[in-house]
Amino acid sequence: MMTILLIRGLTLDGAMEGIKFYLSPDFSKLTSGQVWIDAGTQIFFSYAIALGTMTALGSYNDFHHNFMKDCLLLACCNSGTSLYAGFVIFSVLGFMAHDQGIPISEVAEKGPGLAFIAYPKAISQMGGTWAQGIFSVCFFMMIIMLGIGSQFVGVEGFVTAVVDVVPQYLRVGYRRQVFVAIVTAISYLIGLSMVTNGGMFVFQLFDYYSASGMCLLWVCFFECIAVAWVSPGIGQWMFDIRTMLGYNINGFWRYWLPICWSYLTPLLTMSILVSYFVNYEPLTYNKTYLYPLWAQMFGWVLALTSMLAIPGYFIYWQTTRAISASEMANIPLEIVNEKEKVVRSQEDNASSPQDVSVLVN
Repeated sequence: MMTILLIRGLTLDGAMEGIKFYLSPDFSKLTSGQVWIDAGTQIFFSYAIALGTMTALGSYNDFHHNFMKDCLLLACCNSGTSLYAGFVIFSVLGFMAHDQGIPISEVAEKGPGLAFIAYPKAISQMGGTWAQGIFSVCFFMMIIMLGIGSQFVGVEGFVTAVVDVVPQYLRVGYRRQVFVAIVTAISYLIGLSMVTNGGMFVFQLFDYYSASGMCLLWVCFFECIAVAWVSPGIGQWMFDIRTMLGYNINGFWRYWLPICWSYLTPLLTMSILVSYFVNYEPLTYNKTYLYPLWAQMFGWVLALTSMLAIPGYFIYWQTTRAISASEMANIPLEIVNEKEKVVRSQEDNASSPQDVSVLVN
């Protein structure tokens, strides 16, 4: 469908101007923290990073599945599709700018306005009634398919995580199916609020706070810290990867991956996040409507529910470990010595010549 829209877009007046605008970067924008937040949001959602969906879907693979090849293929396909979609969008935006006699920068919008306002408006100006209808169907069918595909993996990622935490409850009979139905029903009810007359304001509130790069950068930072610096550490992590793949990661990747997970990614994500907080601006709609204070507070509640869950669970985990250690300290020494004797006896039996021969055979 994108190819159909691209072919049609390239035949329009002003399409080449839109392509030139798309391929001409403005490096001064790199000094803006919001640009980095938007870029991180795009990459994280495009690759499903820090959302749990890739982890959930990957858990269904065989243990020795070559996930390195899948990761490289996924990155190339996602980035290639995004670049390709840029030609589709800006060829039409160039036509709109040419038709209205204004710069392309004033036509281009970001966020939902581009998909649901600017682009449909451009399609309505393409040829006669039949042409408008055909291209409108193609465009919105593409949007629907992308949305449904994203929703499938999003729900699956959440459901799989919850089911794995309490399998004794949700893997009995049809309880998993009932749980999925409850999750989708709640999501549907929340989505209904976004298709009302003021739905765009609600949508942008959820999008800006609860589904923004701010939350994803926070999660990604702690994921890297947990993998590289908390038990078992980056060395054990690389060993596990070698065990799963069945071969050593050599050459460039052997050094690049640990450096990224240990230093570059945590530093980059936290730097962008700090820059965002320092240059924070209240949410506005269409650059004119400033959200009231109560709406901004509600948005921060949405964001903090996911962000504070990580340090909150860490405190809970550390506290339970300390309590368990204190309880172990109160166990009588005689019981501890008896357990140590049992362990040594098992080790001696395992290292006996008879057992060794059995293991060798």
